[in-house]
Amino acid sequence: MASMKLVWRNLMRHPLRSVLTILSLTVAIFLICGLRTLITTLNAGVANADNRRLAVMSSTGLFVELPMKYQAQIDRLDAVEQTTKFQWFGGYYRSPKNFFAQFAIDPATLFSMYPECQVPPEQQQTFLKNRVSCIVGKGLAADYGWKVGDTVPIIGALHPHPENKAWEFYVAGVYRSDAPNFDNRTLFFHWDYYEKTLESGGVTPGVGVFSIRVKPGTDVPQVIADVENLFKDSEQLVSCETEAEFQRQFVTMFGNIPLFVGWIGGGVVLAILLACVNTMLMSMREQTTDIGILKSIGFSDRSMFGLLIAQSLFLCTLGGALGLLLARGTQPMVSNWFAATFPGYAITNGTYLFASAVTLGLGIAAGVMPAMQARRLRCVDALRGMD
Repeated sequence: MASMKLVWRNLMRHPLRSVLTILSLTVAIFLICGLRTLITTLNAGVANADNRRLAVMSSTGLFVELPMKYQAQIDRLDAVEQTTKFQWFGGYYRSPKNFFAQFAIDPATLFSMYPECQVPPEQQQTFLKNRVSCIVGKGLAADYGWKVGDTVPIIGALHPHPENKAWEFYVAGVYRSDAPNFDNRTLFFHWDYYEKTLESGGVTPGVGVFSIRVKPGTDVPQVIADVENLFKDSEQLVSCETEAEFQRQFVTMFGNIPLFVGWIGGGVVLAILLACVNTMLMSMREQTTDIGILKSIGFSDRSMFGLLIAQSLFLCTLGGALGLLLARGTQPMVSNWFAATFPGYAITNGTYLFASAVTLGLGIAAGVMPAMQARRLRCVDALRGMD
């Protein structure tokens, strides 16, 4: 094994070139961590979905509303344990740029249907009792500085208030969720308040999605078929699917992001590999005479091969380690940036391991070609300064 002192001396022959290569590797590994985390974040909602929860929506599309009477019909199915409803509100806070998710929901069933939504008991009771109250995710509360007791005005862009003013919600509680399939940046408010307000303006509200929880041991595919058949002759056909499939389809609304991100990540790896190979080839040429001297005093071809591989691995490992540290250190900031489109952004241990494997792979791949040249180089040719 070539000594680390010799490896370090050879790399520091041109310190600026080595430092720039290390910084390039740092940025590359940081980007690989970030890009792969986007994919794992999207997939986390699917992977953590409850296999007993189903989503029922219009077969025409997610934003086509269903009649409210459908809920009672679904509840009558023997396999259904509980049903709740969600309606996308589509408003904003003070300015259109302050846009986030808001849903009108059944407060009596939200918490039992989604135990991921954790609210202190006293706040939960306040929310249940106050018809004009809401609960907000901890991320949303942090973004806008909201606290329990505040009144939040929301402009109903999709569902304007009949009196042409902002809808006002009393913040009864702040919820948190540790599950990636339940966002911490959402506002939930009473369906009853939503319904009565719209009806006062002559509008009959509909439902975007009914969420169903089936009884334990139920044949889920059969329940899906039963729900769809229940409305096959109704005014609005429905599509029923598992929560995992619903999450997966929601992800595809953004397009094939995993494929797109994968191509970008592959391009980053290829670009940095070529840069590392170029650095190592230049380094090997500059060490030609040194290699000849080392071989003349007894160093073997195998030792020269190891010397170049060690240099490449050291260079890539240092750059990769800095990239991993940068990714870890900036995770909270990046998570806030992506909060609206990629809620739950968090770098997993699997991503760190993947990036580490890429780093080692780059180190070996970048060093193989110059190492083979160093191994094949004859002592006489090396001392003459020939490649």
